This record gives sequence, C-alpha cells and structure tokens, in this order.
Amino acid sequence: MAKLATAFELALPPRSPNTPAYRWLYGSLRAEILSGRLRPGARLPSTRDLASQYGLARGTIVNAFEQLKSEGYIDGSVGSGTYVSGVVPEQLLHVTPGHAVKPAVHGGRQLAISDYGRRARLFAGYENRPTRAFRANLPALDLFPTTLWAKITMRCLRRISRRHLMGCDPLGYIPLRQAVAEYLSRSRGVRCAPEQVAIVSGVQEALDLAARLLLNPEDRVCVENPGYPGAVLAFQAFGAKIFAASVDGEGIEVHQLPRRGVRLIYVTPGHQFPLGTTMSLARRLQLLEWARKSGAVILEDDYDSEYRYSGRPIPALQGLDEGGLVLYAGSFSKVLFPALRLGYVVVPAALVHYFEAIQSLTFRHAPLLEQLVLTDFITEGHFGRHLRRMREVYAERLSVLLEEARLRLAGLLEISSIEAGLQTVGWLSGEIDAESAAAAAAKRNVDVTPVGRYSQGRAATQGLQLGFAALDLKEIRRGVRELAIALEGERKSYHRSPQESRR
Repeated sequence: MAKLATAFELALPPRSPNTPAYRWLYGSLRAEILSGRLRPGARLPSTRDLASQYGLARGTIVNAFEQLKSEGYIDGSVGSGTYVSGVVPEQLLHVTPGHAVKPAVHGGRQLAISDYGRRARLFAGYENRPTRAFRANLPALDLFPTTLWAKITMRCLRRISRRHLMGCDPLGYIPLRQAVAEYLSRSRGVRCAPEQVAIVSGVQEALDLAARLLLNPEDRVCVENPGYPGAVLAFQAFGAKIFAASVDGEGIEVHQLPRRGVRLIYVTPGHQFPLGTTMSLARRLQLLEWARKSGAVILEDDYDSEYRYSGRPIPALQGLDEGGLVLYAGSFSKVLFPALRLGYVVVPAALVHYFEAIQSLTFRHAPLLEQLVLTDFITEGHFGRHLRRMREVYAERLSVLLEEARLRLAGLLEISSIEAGLQTVGWLSGEIDAESAAAAAAKRNVDVTPVGRYSQGRAATQGLQLGFAALDLKEIRRGVRELAIALEGERKSYHRSPQESRR
C-alpha cells in the first residue's frame, strides 16, 4: 500500500489534567486511527516533532508508539518513519465509523438557511468518464497540445515574481484582458477596450455576477426555450421570475417578449443552446431595439461559436449595440479544455465600476498562474493555430455525422445542419418518444440527450442533442449504426402496442 507523506502537525484533543501523558497520547492516536482521520498509510510526525509540539518527553512519545505498534495500529521503526497500518486489528473491524454526516443543528434546532440557499439547486458538472457517441458539450481533448501547454506553464513558473504572487486586479490580469480584447475585436466584432474586459472562471460565474449586478428578488428574466439550464438555475436562485420565449430558425422569437418589466434577457445567438441555430442579423437588430424600448439588459453567451463551419460570420450581438445594453460572455473551457476555469465578460462602460466592486467582494480574481499561461498561449499565436486546426477537424466530423445519418437514420432522425458549435440536434419521427429513444440508445452505449430536458414546460417537438466534436470518425460511424438500431426498435415497439407507447 502506498505511504502518504505529510509534514503537517497533528491536532489532538486537549489533555485532561488528571490523565497521564502516555495514556492521553496513546488514546488520542488510537481514536484518530479508528475514526478514519488518520488514514491507512498516513505518516505520523517524528517522535522529536511530537515531543516539541506538545511539550512532552521524547521517551513518552516512543512508549506510546511502541504500544500502538504492538497492537497493530502502526508500522515502521525509528529512522525510517512511522505509518498507520494498512489493516487494523481484526477485533476492531466492527467499530462504527465516527465521521457520519449529520444535519447542521444549533441548540437542538436545524440551522437557518437563507432564501438563496434554499432556492439554489445543484448544477452538475462534467462527468469524468470515457467519451462515446454522442456525448455533447465537449471538445476533442485528445488533440489539445498538452505538451506545449506544460512547457508554457513551466516557463511562467520560472519567471514568476513576488508581484505575481500578490495576485492581480479584481477584473483580471491586465495583459490577458488586453489579449482577449484584441481577439474579440478581430474575430467576433466585439466593441471593447481592455478596461471593459473582466476575467472570470467561466460563463456560470458570469451569470452569477450578472444576477448580482442587475437583479433583485421577483425581477423578471427572459430566457430561450429550450435553453441553457445553468442560466435558469442561477437566476432562480436569486429569486427571479423566469419568462421563457420560444426559439425558431432565426433565434429567440422577439414578438413573444413582454414590452416592459424585464430586467435581463439571456440569449445564445452565435450557436443557440441546445438547438444549434444561429440568430439572424435581422433578429439581432430586432432584439436590440426591443431591449432599448423595454429597458432590459441583454446577456449574450457566445460559448462556442469560435468554431464556424459555413455561412458568413455574423458580428456578435454586442458589436451591433449602440447603447451599452449588452454584457458579452464567453469561456475558454469549451474552446480549450473544461478544467481550464477561465472565461471573460465584456461589461458596458457605464457598469464596469459596479461589476469590479462585486467581483472584488465575491470571487476576488481568477487564478493568476492560469492567466499567465493563457496570455502567452494567445499572444504567441498558439490559440489561433489551435482554433484553425480544430475547426477543420470538427468540420470533418460534422460532415461524416451528417452523411452517416443520411444513409442510416432516414425516416428515424433528421439531423440539423448547423453553422457553428460542438453539437447539433436531431428531430425524431412523429411516433418515437425522445426519452424512450435515449434510454434505448444508452443500452447500446450511445449517449443522446432529449431536447425536452432543456425546455421550460413540455417540449413541443421530440428531439435529441448529439455532440460530435470529441469523437473520432470511427466512433461517429459506430454511434450512428447503434442509434439507428435503437430507434428502429423504438418505432417497431410503438407499432406493436401504440396504446402502451402513448401512455
């Protein structure tokens, strides 16, 4: 069993004045081992360190160790280190663990939880499991240049200074904000100065900060339907009232939006989540005009539209804004890798001071080392080269998915041809239920997500979200074959017992 090295002091319970030092030390260490706080393989401090820490004679420490060793609790010898045994004595295997989690109580009553705490719901992150067809929302992690990233990281660590160790401004590391501003200006048509760029941990943090900045309980927020569930959960936790507007082939249907009384509207115009459509220029202008008249602020989430495969690039909604009505957010976790918790928000100039104050009181600033590495990755041209390479890879994978679907899924699933992003949607034929289809596909090692899970209320149509970016061509072809078998089985099942299927 691996031994766990530690240089930490042991925090033992206070010694009763009437308890001999040897008996107190022996009993305390034994209790720590049985409770699991000292795990099997954990290294104990040296006898010299323990004697110094607790003001005891070293012989007292040695005697307690020898007793524990004779009873099988610890192993080792003087000079080689002392460790908790991998297996405690057999008669102790029935001891009840002492670390069960109990409800937080005070004075016999459960502790009071804030309204925000009661409204908050867990929003699950990425599951660390093997990638298979058609897991969505993931880039091709096996193609990320990890060796290059590690090289830049080591270089940044070698040149790190005391100034770097102090941290950075609440809005982020200034050279990174400059690099992001230049990138967004050139590639996404965003209008901004570096002073308007805030570095955050990702879009989810941007949602939280926007809610803190703009919302009070009972304020109305508009979202797309279907849409990103993380946004709905974030706004609901702040006590906002959610108004969900439908999405068509041009984006959110502006004519459905209330004329007044809306504080914030959240949209994904570059690559609508989850449908994958790109908001038309006409609809973008219509939305901006609605925001101007209604007094609402727009939060534009441009989460993965760097990967465009067809059609003419449309400037970001923020780039069309003349009135400072749009907060523009994006994330590097979708473009590079999910563990990189860095994103950005472009804040209207009139709101920068307020945004910075909130950032300083909450998350303080994003981790500086990652900001240093990302700055070099962008300014040295690696980011642009990675985007170009992955755009070609993802375009090929999307093309193969569409071609395989045309050959094998005709009459079962019609897959939308998207202009950008890492996933698309397939629409099921009328008699196939999306949830049943997803369950049948899972039995054949295929992951698809019913679009209805992203809807507020009942989904109008039955569709499945399919990711393709993280899959090689062989896995895409396998996934289509297996999905076709699963969907064909669902269709036959429907025709055999239509009444049961309808229930």
